[in-house]
Amino acid sequence: MKINRKTRGALIALLLGVFTLSACSETGQNPKNTEERATKSSSETIALTTYKSATCGCCKLWVEHAGEQGFTVDARDVDDLNGIKERFRIAPEYQSCHTSVSENDYVFEGHVPAKYIRQFLQNPPANARGLAVPAMPLGSPGMEVGDRFTAYDILLLQSDGSHRVYARIDNPQQQH
Repeated sequence: MKINRKTRGALIALLLGVFTLSACSETGQNPKNTEERATKSSSETIALTTYKSATCGCCKLWVEHAGEQGFTVDARDVDDLNGIKERFRIAPEYQSCHTSVSENDYVFEGHVPAKYIRQFLQNPPANARGLAVPAMPLGSPGMEVGDRFTAYDILLLQSDGSHRVYARIDNPQQQH
């Protein structure tokens, strides 16, 4: 049987359409996958501007982490990070290697897991300015080195300059 060019094109288009639909569809409902999709879709509108050094590899990895979690990140390499930290009133004891700022001017200092940024932005505490992970804890997003991990606190930065612990991260699984 001979197939003309027009029919062959239509068959190819049909097969490609079926293949695309089957590749994109789910077989069965996996609650974990459903939860992951819901979490990622809830973060799709979160946009951050991240100020970092052009030479800092861990900052680049943190930006990738945020992007993988559905955030939109405008990463800006700056020469004067101290000026950025002063501008956003990040006290020296809360500082890390990069500073991220949300569209509504909340600050996220250092290697804060995207999960906690999302949680914070969904329900910002009263008188809060943002979150900070001071220093650069081993195993935090962007600071992964094999399976090594150091427990750390995510601090809630208050408008009056004080802080309190927002979350304690005791193992890598709590970050995702």
